[in-house]
Amino acid sequence: MKVKYLLALILFGGIIMNAQENRRLIFETELNAPVETVDNAWTTADGVKSFFAPDCDININLLGDYHIYFFPEAPEGSRGAEDEILISHQKNKMLSFTWGSPPSFPNIRANQKTIVLIYFEKIDDAKSKLTFIQSGWGYGEEWDKCYQYFESAWGKVVLARLKYYFDKGPIDWNDPPDYSEYAVLPVR
Repeated sequence: MKVKYLLALILFGGIIMNAQENRRLIFETELNAPVETVDNAWTTADGVKSFFAPDCDININLLGDYHIYFFPEAPEGSRGAEDEILISHQKNKMLSFTWGSPPSFPNIRANQKTIVLIYFEKIDDAKSKLTFIQSGWGYGEEWDKCYQYFESAWGKVVLARLKYYFDKGPIDWNDPPDYSEYAVLPVR
Protein backbone atom coordinates (compact mmCIF):
# COMPACT_ATOMS: atom_id res chain seq x y z
CA MET A 1 0.00 0.00 0.00
CA LYS A 2 2.73 2.49 0.95
CA VAL A 3 4.68 1.80 -2.26
CA LYS A 4 1.66 2.47 -4.48
CA TYR A 5 0.87 5.58 -2.47
CA LEU A 6 4.44 6.85 -2.76
CA LEU A 7 4.66 6.20 -6.50
CA ALA A 8 1.39 8.03 -7.11
CA LEU A 9 2.55 10.86 -4.86
CA ILE A 10 5.87 11.21 -6.65
CA LEU A 11 4.32 11.17 -10.11
CA PHE A 12 1.43 13.46 -9.25
CA GLY A 13 3.51 15.61 -6.90
CA GLY A 14 6.13 16.20 -9.60
CA ILE A 15 3.45 17.39 -11.99
CA ILE A 16 1.95 19.70 -9.38
CA MET A 17 5.32 21.13 -8.34
CA ASN A 18 6.18 21.99 -11.93
CA ALA A 19 2.75 23.37 -12.78
CA GLN A 20 2.44 25.51 -9.68
CA GLU A 21 5.78 27.24 -9.34
CA ASN A 22 4.00 30.23 -7.84
CA ARG A 23 2.11 28.07 -5.36
CA ARG A 24 4.80 27.07 -2.92
CA LEU A 25 5.38 28.17 0.62
CA ILE A 26 9.06 28.99 1.05
CA PHE A 27 10.82 30.04 4.23
CA GLU A 28 14.51 30.68 4.77
CA THR A 29 16.14 31.26 8.11
CA GLU A 30 19.51 31.16 9.81
CA LEU A 31 19.82 29.04 12.93
CA ASN A 32 22.33 29.23 15.77
CA ALA A 33 23.28 25.57 15.53
CA PRO A 34 25.60 23.36 13.49
CA VAL A 35 24.01 21.73 10.46
CA GLU A 36 24.24 18.28 12.11
CA THR A 37 22.20 19.52 15.07
CA VAL A 38 19.57 21.06 12.79
CA ASP A 39 19.27 17.82 10.83
CA ASN A 40 18.89 15.87 14.10
CA ALA A 41 16.12 18.21 15.24
CA TRP A 42 14.00 17.06 12.28
CA THR A 43 15.10 13.42 12.09
CA THR A 44 15.24 12.10 15.66
CA ALA A 45 12.45 11.66 18.21
CA ASP A 46 14.31 13.76 20.79
CA GLY A 47 14.87 16.48 18.20
CA VAL A 48 11.23 16.56 17.08
CA LYS A 49 10.02 16.69 20.69
CA SER A 50 12.33 19.63 21.42
CA PHE A 51 10.49 22.04 19.08
CA PHE A 52 7.94 20.45 16.70
CA ALA A 53 5.47 18.53 18.88
CA PRO A 54 5.24 16.77 22.24
CA ASP A 55 5.41 13.29 20.69
CA CYS A 56 6.17 11.53 17.44
CA ASP A 57 6.83 8.23 15.71
CA ILE A 58 9.49 8.65 13.07
CA ASN A 59 11.55 6.23 11.02
CA ILE A 60 14.13 7.96 8.85
CA ASN A 61 14.24 5.30 6.17
CA LEU A 62 12.66 5.39 2.73
CA LEU A 63 8.87 5.18 3.19
CA GLY A 64 9.34 5.33 6.96
CA ASP A 65 6.76 6.85 9.26
CA TYR A 66 6.96 10.58 9.87
CA HIS A 67 4.13 10.92 12.39
CA ILE A 68 4.01 14.12 14.43
CA TYR A 69 1.62 14.15 17.40
CA PHE A 70 0.57 17.65 18.37
CA PHE A 71 -2.11 16.20 20.67
CA PRO A 72 -0.69 12.83 21.75
CA GLU A 73 -3.49 12.13 24.24
CA ALA A 74 -6.27 12.73 21.67
CA PRO A 75 -8.10 9.81 20.02
CA GLU A 76 -6.45 8.23 16.99
CA GLY A 77 -7.12 10.35 13.93
CA SER A 78 -7.06 13.56 16.00
CA ARG A 79 -3.48 13.58 17.28
CA GLY A 80 -1.94 15.50 14.39
CA ALA A 81 0.06 14.32 11.41
CA GLU A 82 -0.58 10.63 11.98
CA ASP A 83 -0.05 9.16 8.53
CA GLU A 84 2.85 11.03 6.96
CA ILE A 85 5.63 9.25 5.11
CA LEU A 86 9.31 10.05 4.76
CA ILE A 87 10.18 10.48 1.09
CA SER A 88 13.90 11.14 1.30
CA HIS A 89 16.72 12.08 3.64
CA GLN A 90 20.29 12.98 2.82
CA LYS A 91 22.02 13.44 6.17
CA ASN A 92 22.88 17.06 6.91
CA LYS A 93 21.68 18.12 3.45
CA MET A 94 17.92 17.59 2.99
CA LEU A 95 14.74 15.94 4.18
CA SER A 96 11.35 15.48 2.51
CA PHE A 97 8.06 14.06 3.71
CA THR A 98 4.35 14.11 2.95
CA TRP A 99 2.19 16.55 4.86
CA GLY A 100 -1.58 16.53 5.23
CA SER A 101 -4.00 19.23 6.25
CA PRO A 102 -5.55 19.68 9.69
CA PRO A 103 -9.09 18.44 10.45
CA SER A 104 -10.43 21.96 9.81
CA PHE A 105 -9.96 21.17 6.08
CA PRO A 106 -11.71 17.77 5.91
CA ASN A 107 -11.96 17.50 2.11
CA ILE A 108 -8.28 18.21 1.60
CA ARG A 109 -7.26 16.04 4.58
CA ALA A 110 -9.15 13.07 3.14
CA ASN A 111 -8.00 13.40 -0.45
CA GLN A 112 -4.57 14.96 -0.94
CA LYS A 113 -1.16 15.49 0.63
CA THR A 114 1.39 18.20 0.11
CA ILE A 115 5.14 17.68 0.14
CA VAL A 116 7.57 19.33 2.53
CA LEU A 117 11.19 19.68 1.44
CA ILE A 118 13.81 21.02 3.83
CA TYR A 119 17.38 21.91 2.89
CA PHE A 120 20.14 22.20 5.49
CA GLU A 121 23.18 24.34 4.64
CA LYS A 122 26.28 24.90 6.74
CA ILE A 123 27.16 28.56 7.21
CA ASP A 124 29.97 27.88 9.68
CA ASP A 125 30.68 25.46 12.51
CA ALA A 126 28.01 27.03 14.73
CA LYS A 127 25.44 28.39 12.28
CA SER A 128 23.19 26.90 9.59
CA LYS A 129 20.72 28.03 6.96
CA LEU A 130 17.42 26.19 6.64
CA THR A 131 15.25 26.43 3.52
CA PHE A 132 11.74 25.08 3.96
CA ILE A 133 9.43 24.48 0.96
CA GLN A 134 5.88 23.13 0.96
CA SER A 135 4.39 22.34 -2.44
CA GLY A 136 1.65 20.28 -4.02
CA TRP A 137 -1.19 22.76 -3.46
CA GLY A 138 -4.56 22.30 -5.10
CA TYR A 139 -6.93 24.94 -6.38
CA GLY A 140 -10.03 26.56 -4.93
CA GLU A 141 -11.21 28.46 -1.89
CA GLU A 142 -10.54 25.66 0.61
CA TRP A 143 -6.99 25.28 -0.73
CA ASP A 144 -6.44 29.04 -0.50
CA LYS A 145 -7.47 28.98 3.16
CA CYS A 146 -5.29 25.93 3.81
CA TYR A 147 -2.31 27.70 2.23
CA GLN A 148 -2.89 30.73 4.50
CA TYR A 149 -3.19 28.42 7.51
CA PHE A 150 0.19 26.83 6.80
CA GLU A 151 1.84 30.15 6.03
CA SER A 152 1.09 31.05 9.65
CA ALA A 153 1.56 27.57 11.17
CA TRP A 154 5.03 27.01 9.72
CA GLY A 155 6.39 30.56 10.00
CA LYS A 156 4.84 31.75 13.25
CA VAL A 157 4.76 28.46 15.12
CA VAL A 158 6.93 25.54 13.97
CA LEU A 159 9.91 27.45 12.54
CA ALA A 160 9.63 30.07 15.30
CA ARG A 161 9.84 27.28 17.88
CA LEU A 162 12.83 25.79 16.03
CA LYS A 163 14.68 29.11 16.24
CA TYR A 164 13.67 29.50 19.90
CA TYR A 165 14.95 26.00 20.64
CA PHE A 166 18.41 26.78 19.26
CA ASP A 167 18.57 30.10 21.11
CA LYS A 168 16.90 29.29 24.45
CA GLY A 169 16.38 25.53 24.73
CA PRO A 170 13.63 22.95 24.18
CA ILE A 171 9.96 23.85 24.29
CA ASP A 172 8.28 23.01 27.60
CA TRP A 173 5.03 21.49 26.31
CA ASN A 174 3.38 21.92 29.73
CA ASP A 175 4.19 25.64 29.76
CA PRO A 176 5.01 26.82 26.20
CA PRO A 177 7.05 30.01 26.03
CA ASP A 178 6.32 33.11 23.99
CA TYR A 179 8.33 32.51 20.82
CA SER A 180 6.58 35.18 18.72
CA GLU A 181 9.77 37.22 18.28
CA TYR A 182 11.25 34.23 16.43
CA ALA A 183 8.63 34.18 13.65
CA VAL A 184 9.95 33.51 10.15
CA LEU A 185 8.32 35.33 7.24
CA PRO A 186 7.77 33.52 3.95
CA VAL A 187 10.01 34.36 1.01
CA ARG A 188 8.09 36.40 -1.54
